Amino acid sequence: MTPRLTADPSIGDRIQARRLLRGWSIRHAASRAGISHATWSRIERGRQAADNRFMLADIATALECSPAELAGSVVPAADRAVVAAHAAVHGIRQALVDIDLTETPSVAAPPLASLAGQLTLTDELRQACDYAGAARLTPDLLRGLHAAAAGPGRREALPMLINATHIASSVLRNLGHLADAWLAAERCRDAAEAAGDPVLLGVAAYARAGAASACGSFDRALTIASRAIDDLSDRPGGAEVAGTLRLLCSYASRGRRNTDDSRAWAAEAAALAEHTGETTTLALYFGPTNVGIWRIGIEVDGDDPGRAAEVARDTNPGVLAYGFRQVFYYADTARALARLRKDQEAIRFLLTAERIAPQHVHTSAVAQETTRALLERSRRLAGGSELRGLCERMRVA
Repeated sequence: MTPRLTADPSIGDRIQARRLLRGWSIRHAASRAGISHATWSRIERGRQAADNRFMLADIATALECSPAELAGSVVPAADRAVVAAHAAVHGIRQALVDIDLTETPSVAAPPLASLAGQLTLTDELRQACDYAGAARLTPDLLRGLHAAAAGPGRREALPMLINATHIASSVLRNLGHLADAWLAAERCRDAAEAAGDPVLLGVAAYARAGAASACGSFDRALTIASRAIDDLSDRPGGAEVAGTLRLLCSYASRGRRNTDDSRAWAAEAAALAEHTGETTTLALYFGPTNVGIWRIGIEVDGDDPGRAAEVARDTNPGVLAYGFRQVFYYADTARALARLRKDQEAIRFLLTAERIAPQHVHTSAVAQETTRALLERSRRLAGGSELRGLCERMRVA
């Protein structure tokens, strides 16, 4: 049997193609991944959505590739903003290669006030999930801050460079360019080490652990995040960074199939959030609401959609006036509702996520898989025009 080729391959198509290229049976491949052969078969045939990040990481490990290679890059041709965002990635990559702090800058340093304004705008675009806008501004911002960090404004420029590289890593990760996201996180660490501030080193650890988790390297992510927590006590901003790192530890622990450890980390983060309240420190937005949003994603990826839906009912995303956190609430809750066969609610949540942050939803492989599963069921049940419209925008055939 040869791999089937489609104009718009799903994750199941890519999994099947890689398995067949290795000449493996479904039973053999599934045993390598630690899942049942029936589950693997359903995913390949499109009967089960491959929208569980932890399972996708296990399958990628079994097939000796990265999760991103199975997920692919979702670039709807009709979405010009998404196409522009992906087109800007090469420029960010070149800038990240160029901004080695041990090397002489390639450009003259702009005024720090100008760089600060550019950084604020770039972060506002990221928070609005305008990845095209943020990606367009990032290369010049990175080079300008690199140059400023080599001159008399070094002390002021380094924290801004840490923020800019963190933003770059976040944008690249959400666009599915995971190796580039890791490079950006490494540059973030370089700048944090040069600054010598434990809290900023914690931010860099968050960037690196997030990139590692996205690559399916959960052991590495847990090591990076847990080590950084110890250096953050009794420092301004330290509690917020430590709380966010605990959420990453919870996520990575669940990826390692340690459910009890994962929930313990999440409980620690929730207790800390009750103490800090809602915050905007270092643009991490740590607080009770963000803890709830993280827990929804962790539980749905941990294959407990019922618990995820319960957490969602107790979480009000409107407390956070930032699209890049609200969209995770709606998209992840939609995944939970779809698995619970509450399809109409799932569609409503997906449409809300799309309205808040269309670029994010249109570039999300797991959102596409959830949409595909809903479409498959709608053919047998009652599909609506809203779902068909969403499928058209997501290029789900």
